[in-house]
Amino acid sequence: MTYGGDGGGRWVPPRPAQPSGRPRQHQPAQMMPLPGRGRSPYDERTRPMGSRGEQPPPPPPRQAPPRGPEGAPAPRPRRRRRWRPGRILLTLLLVFVVFLAGVWVYLEFSIKRVDALANYDGRPAAASGTNWLIVGSDSREGLSKEDEARLATGDTSDAGGTRTDTIMVAHIPDNSTKPTLLSLPRDSQVKVPGHGTTKINAAFSLGGPSLLVKTVEGATGLRIDHYAEIGFGGFANIVDGIGGVDMCVDKDMNDPMTHIDIKAGCQTLDGRSALGFVRTRYSDATPRSDLDRVANQRKFIGAMVSQMASAGTLLNPFHFFPLLSSAPDALTMDSGDHVHNLVGLALAMRGISSDGVVTTTVPVTSASAEHWDKNKSQQLFDALRGDTEVPAGVITK
Repeated sequence: MTYGGDGGGRWVPPRPAQPSGRPRQHQPAQMMPLPGRGRSPYDERTRPMGSRGEQPPPPPPRQAPPRGPEGAPAPRPRRRRRWRPGRILLTLLLVFVVFLAGVWVYLEFSIKRVDALANYDGRPAAASGTNWLIVGSDSREGLSKEDEARLATGDTSDAGGTRTDTIMVAHIPDNSTKPTLLSLPRDSQVKVPGHGTTKINAAFSLGGPSLLVKTVEGATGLRIDHYAEIGFGGFANIVDGIGGVDMCVDKDMNDPMTHIDIKAGCQTLDGRSALGFVRTRYSDATPRSDLDRVANQRKFIGAMVSQMASAGTLLNPFHFFPLLSSAPDALTMDSGDHVHNLVGLALAMRGISSDGVVTTTVPVTSASAEHWDKNKSQQLFDALRGDTEVPAGVITK
């Protein structure tokens, strides 16, 4: 049977009419691919990387860091530092070293200087060990009238010029023998160059430190390598600066000349009492006059140096800084001396209170201490010059 007269063929629906003037275009038929055959539009997304002949997709473009106002880069968040114990200790050590360096420089450039050591014909040759000349002068320089009254020093006219209340030679050996602190009584009759024979302390008022050094070198035969001087006011200020010095006094000391009244027993001496303690020789506690006075001076210096070098002073700001501020005005050194020389002296003298230092006076012939025992004093000076042990028979306490 036939439909529509197509001669028995299959029926095909009629195509829509094309606009006139346009050629008819044929579009190929698209068929959905069967599973497993042909390409899929999702193949590019699902194909594994590293396939043969294929490159991995490029990385995403790098984005610029966020910017703050006006196009400035935004600051990165700061990482908090962790302070480890080793780093803290290293920082504290560095601060301590810088502090010590500052103190060292301060003292080096603030301590007063004087030309005390001079070369001259006939000067003793350098021998073993190192010798310091330590002088305690009765200079009132820098003291007000109130200070003079408080310290009972008297005025300059009473003193008859600047003299020395204390003359000591500190010998520091180069070997294992003990250091020696030797007192030279101030009334000792010696030859003063250019002035004949007179009291040794007159050399200071006649020609200052340089003449005193020359006089001591001539009388002892020891070459003086370093010089240190301290006055009345400076001594008292140092003692007050470290909070006083602990001393044990054997007998009551009542001296009308120095206006002190110190009771027997262990106590802390302030600057005024300490100055009286090292000066007094007119009391029942000092029957040998100047010999007892120089013995008290050595005893006090040992206690003071030990206390100055103690942790209680160096680590206590209420003692350390007053000491530091008073030292430059109190001390006078030779122009060639330095702070490290002074530190070496202090370290050597720390053993005075513990019998680690030999303390003695030049052997004399009488209690007036005006004349030296020539034989014994020569043995003493020879021992110091040769760094040998001081014979017990020449030690005078």
